[in-house]
Amino acid sequence: MAQATSPARAWIGTIVFLFLAPGVVAGLIPWIISGWRWHDWGSAAGIVAISSWVVIGAGVAFLLHAFALFALHSGTPAPIAPTRTLVVTGAYRFVRNPMYLAVLAIILGQSLLFASWALVLYALLALAAVVAFVKGYEEPTLTRTYGEQYLDYRRNVPGWWPRLTPWRPTEV
Repeated sequence: MAQATSPARAWIGTIVFLFLAPGVVAGLIPWIISGWRWHDWGSAAGIVAISSWVVIGAGVAFLLHAFALFALHSGTPAPIAPTRTLVVTGAYRFVRNPMYLAVLAIILGQSLLFASWALVLYALLALAAVVAFVKGYEEPTLTRTYGEQYLDYRRNVPGWWPRLTPWRPTEV
């Protein structure tokens, strides 16, 4: 099991990792690709802008929620400073990968707002990289670290398509 981290260190580490990982993947790189130049959608501009911002806002909200859960569980989302317990609360009761889905929503919201096919392609490449990371590193590591608890969670909570009802783990 991972070592316990003080609450202050958990929050600091979580915030730093938020800026280093999703901040770069969903902020800096999309800015480099698109320049964040708004597209003139003409008469559809209002509905496109509102739709884009709803997707981006939902992505940001879920991302912040998922990151906060790691700090509340005395760790960070960073592989070098994990939680001491498996995080299966909040958004994680519906889907195993809410952070990755939130980042993809942020990127896709920007692709719509800026009418950028390059950002759509980037989102697809980011998804492929994330799936490879999850399958090649994250799932094996979580299985070794948390054993049957993670396997039970994995059997009951989908990785990429959220459940309609929250999963409630059975107490051991």
